[in-house]
Amino acid sequence: MEFGVLGPITAWANDEVLPVGGPRQRCVLGVLLVDGGKEVTIERLVDYLWDDDPPRTARSVIQVQISHLRRAFPELIETTAGGYLARVEPSLVDLHRFRGLVGDAKNVSDSADAAVLWERALGCWRGTPFSGIGSDSLWYTVVEPLLEERWAATLAWARSVFSLGRYQEVITRLTPLVREEPSREPFHHLLMAALQRSGQRAAALSVYREMRTYLAEELGVDPNPEIQELHQQILQDNDGGVRGADTLPGPPPREPEPKTENDIATLEGPPEFAPRNDLPRDIPDFTGREQSLWELLHVGQERGSDAARSEIAVITGPGGAGKTTLAVHAAHRLIDIDRFPDGQLFIDLHGYTVDQEPLTAATALGSLLRAVGVDPEAIPESEEERSALWRAMLDSRRVLVVLDNARSFAQVNPLLPAAPGSLTMVTTRNDLPGLSGARYVPLKMFGEKSSLQLFRNALGDERIDVQEEHARRVARLCGGLPLALRIVVGRMVTRPRWTFDHVAQRLSENQRRFRELRVEGQDVEAVFELSYQSLHETQRRTFLLLGMMIGGTVDLHGAAALLDSDPSEIDDPLQELVSVCLLEELEADLFRFHDLIGHFAWQKARQVLPESEIEAARHSLADHYLDVAHKAARWLGPRVHDYDLGILAASRYRNELSSRSQAIAWFERHKDNLASAVDYYASLEIGEQAWQLADSIWRYYESFGYSELLLSTQERALVVSRDQGNDRGSAVTLIGLGIAHCLAGRFETALELLNEARDTLAALGDHEGETRAHGNLGMVYERMGRFREAMAHLEKILDHAVQVGDRRTEALQRGNIATLCQILGDYSRAIEQSEAALRIESEGTAWSHVAAMRVLGEVAVRRGDFDQAFCNLKEALELAEHLGSPSDEIYTRNALAVAQRESGDLENAVESHLAAFERAEETAQRSADAEILYELGTTYARAGRYDEAQASFERALKLAQERKERYAEARALLELAVLPSGLEEPHTTCDRLAAAYATFSEIGVPEAERARTELERRDCRA
Repeated sequence: MEFGVLGPITAWANDEVLPVGGPRQRCVLGVLLVDGGKEVTIERLVDYLWDDDPPRTARSVIQVQISHLRRAFPELIETTAGGYLARVEPSLVDLHRFRGLVGDAKNVSDSADAAVLWERALGCWRGTPFSGIGSDSLWYTVVEPLLEERWAATLAWARSVFSLGRYQEVITRLTPLVREEPSREPFHHLLMAALQRSGQRAAALSVYREMRTYLAEELGVDPNPEIQELHQQILQDNDGGVRGADTLPGPPPREPEPKTENDIATLEGPPEFAPRNDLPRDIPDFTGREQSLWELLHVGQERGSDAARSEIAVITGPGGAGKTTLAVHAAHRLIDIDRFPDGQLFIDLHGYTVDQEPLTAATALGSLLRAVGVDPEAIPESEEERSALWRAMLDSRRVLVVLDNARSFAQVNPLLPAAPGSLTMVTTRNDLPGLSGARYVPLKMFGEKSSLQLFRNALGDERIDVQEEHARRVARLCGGLPLALRIVVGRMVTRPRWTFDHVAQRLSENQRRFRELRVEGQDVEAVFELSYQSLHETQRRTFLLLGMMIGGTVDLHGAAALLDSDPSEIDDPLQELVSVCLLEELEADLFRFHDLIGHFAWQKARQVLPESEIEAARHSLADHYLDVAHKAARWLGPRVHDYDLGILAASRYRNELSSRSQAIAWFERHKDNLASAVDYYASLEIGEQAWQLADSIWRYYESFGYSELLLSTQERALVVSRDQGNDRGSAVTLIGLGIAHCLAGRFETALELLNEARDTLAALGDHEGETRAHGNLGMVYERMGRFREAMAHLEKILDHAVQVGDRRTEALQRGNIATLCQILGDYSRAIEQSEAALRIESEGTAWSHVAAMRVLGEVAVRRGDFDQAFCNLKEALELAEHLGSPSDEIYTRNALAVAQRESGDLENAVESHLAAFERAEETAQRSADAEILYELGTTYARAGRYDEAQASFERALKLAQERKERYAEARALLELAVLPSGLEEPHTTCDRLAAAYATFSEIGVPEAERARTELERRDCRA
């Protein structure tokens, strides 16, 4: 077992992260590990936890923490006369390994050996020690001295590396540090010297100016004499850094008091990691690049699980050089030998993508974090926090990450894992100077040998042997660009009468566009133009109209809509374009252009096709997305508010969806394209279709955590609807916006939007739309704990549904009303409404049956009829899983856990709660989080696991307060108040009970009586 304090307090066993407990437990463990083998008095522990204001029960609380730690880590903690000590081998604690490596580095005379040891020492750090826990006393007494040890080691590393002439590494590491700690003059001195030595005189002078300004404004002093002398040397250096800065900076004459580090890694621990393989498929006829491939495989194989650092391989070269192909091929080779068992991730950073800005580091980190299992709502806002969480998620894991199509150092640097044993491959058209320790693999153009081998592999030896000189000429005219070579091969495979002489002549005649992408005198556009000229009419039209696609991908049916053809007719031209590398097939029948070829197709289409044909094709594709999205939405749940689309039938292109899973898969495949289609409609002021498409996709975005897309599409559609005076479109979109704000916890905004929508729809006489608005108002009021108001809205919908004979809506609302009745303690009516919902058998009522069965199970638990409860809840869970309804599944799993708890099966109850929470994380369905955490805390408390109960209740309380869920907040306050003495913090028991009682009484729920009884028992005043 190993322990870590140089970052969040962590424990590992067999490469698995072990649970350490809550903040106080982690603090106690960390302090004992820092002083490993030495006594830590109880008085010091109290001081580190509470400063000068400890609770009366402080000693008891610490004893509880020690008890839990001993249960988690047997034989680690010993009791002493005045406190406790941790009996642990120094090599098993990262801090003591760090100090051992520091000692070794100081005793080494060779600078190269010292640099290696300093690098290994710094590799022990994972973030800020004790991040997010402890008191001010802990910070100043323990954390700040540890940070000073890191600064000293960083400075020593920099001096060693500087003496070896590795100036770029010094620049890379120190540049962010001098901004983080602007008063540390030795770092500025070394950075200025390294910049000068590397020929970056202006940058060195800029560092000096920034430091001088800071010292003058903040401290009223000038830089120390050593730095001023170096500044003068740089000013006098006109030879690009070949003179001056001949000595390393020594200790400065003074060092201002250290500043508190801005801790960006305050997580209690990263979420559960979700391994996955995102790599595109490998090509079967990979050719050439033997040396480059060997270098990549060597980087991936030379480091094992005991690697001291994360490895980086940067594949550089011009567009079309085969960077991505090489990276993917090498990655598959490494997977085959099981070098990276914890996952293989691939992300396109869009550094060079037509009509799309490069991904920001923050956006890319959001995608990567979701890919490894982080819930979208748990992803921090700032780039720094996302980067810290990304590194934490990959900590102690051997993961291969491919960062494709990178634009800049600033884009890539925050995405780099720090976990020893991991490998990051970066493909880029830039050199990305500054990636310290990276292995650069520059791709030159294919030589004649590799080019001819590619021709032989594809066309056969005989065809090459009879015209080898002409084949060599073609290779030269292509500039050895792999993309161009494959295009030629693709055409010659399907044109057996073509000769290399003929191809060479065609290449020689086309020296035109893409001047910005010339490579060694070759124009990349000449390659694309050759391929285009070789296409027959159907292929040309396919290629050009695909260039006008909406969004970044298109599937077979979307392409058919673009080309006004049947899918069966367009399949062959698409596959032919794939075969000549003009089009990529990401997966079966899903296509995209390489960025440059897509731009070529777009530009060529604008030159060749009539504007009317282009716009008709784009409009057809947008209408196709609207048509399919409208039908797919029906599989995701009942739609009270329905309407006819304002488009022509698109049955020729439609891919029929026959199940909920197919609908979800379709939405997932096209989620970004659908947002682009809303933008397309809105940009052309086609308001009717804009709001209809936004309304068709909201439920998918909401159900699977794409909150940004939900908000942006609804806002875009609302603007155009209002601009055109489209009241109905505005009202429907206001409902979508209201849902988005409700899910984000902005309930007052949601109510404002939904009330406006309801009033507008009422004025229009749109009763179905008005009913939908009432339903969502009921949802908001229920989330706010205003159950009586929620009930009023639901009963209006029910009355309308009964009146018009809408059995589907009637069943849905009876299930919703049953849920509210159960919360309010009206169990008889809850049963009545549930049974009435179950008696309604018509299309689309299955979702209502899940809720009804769950309510019957929950009421049976209240009445102690556990056999009936388990029967109902298991039936509800099976139905929810069959329907593919994650929300229903989550609530039902949690209800099942409550039934297990109340029947005395506490162990399985905990597992069921956790299963519900994990399912919520997997599906980004977070509305039940506070309820799950509350019930989990109750189960922990019933099992006597009070620390875990407190932690769970506190998380539930925090979530409920953030989301303004008053009922959930009051429940958590009540349970925190009645935990055993000594665990209440930060509020007193009476404060919590009074707050809970006030809320329960106001909203009229049975828990009010329990809160009142507890207030009286403790002689508290409500």
